[in-house]
Amino acid sequence: MDGEVVAVLGRSAGSRGTSVRAITKLAGANLAAVGYHFGSKAELMAAVARRVVEPINAAQRAGLDTLLARTPDPPAGELVEAFAGPLFDEMPAGDEGGARTSRLIVTILSDPAEEVRSWTGPAEDAVRERYLAAFARVLPGLSPEELRFRMRGILAVTAVDRLEAHQRPSPGCVSPAAGEAARRWAITFLTAAMTAPPTRI
Repeated sequence: MDGEVVAVLGRSAGSRGTSVRAITKLAGANLAAVGYHFGSKAELMAAVARRVVEPINAAQRAGLDTLLARTPDPPAGELVEAFAGPLFDEMPAGDEGGARTSRLIVTILSDPAEEVRSWTGPAEDAVRERYLAAFARVLPGLSPEELRFRMRGILAVTAVDRLEAHQRPSPGCVSPAAGEAARRWAITFLTAAMTAPPTRI
């Protein structure tokens, strides 16, 4: 059912405009089972979002652990790659599952409802806080507020790029080289954005 629930988020009606009955019909699932296992549509959405996001969180955690095992203050570019790289790995161009994941991330970032922003849960928050602490050590001139803004930018740029790669695919299959090129371009761009001088207000 995960794919069907995440697919709902990419439709014009979105999560609020789609009923549990419509989701279970699309998934071929039992309506009563959703109530029994999840209790509500909101809890179903949160459970699916967390299952989709968890592989990204796990890879981000592993990447940061590897960097910190080598040095307490890894270069900003390596931190960007450890944080953004798994987003590319889990959202490959030309892959429907990757497109659904990118739509989900864009929805979470852009929806004003607190309920939607909380879908990813405490595990994702913990990963984000660890990266924020690591970036703060190597970019001490940035205020916590600007640092958080720039990290949200990493998520937004990557998710939107992956979504566009799926919606406007190149003729034929996207080659691994093209996919890797986009990954490298993004990391170069995002590293420059993260390490730019603090904004003077």
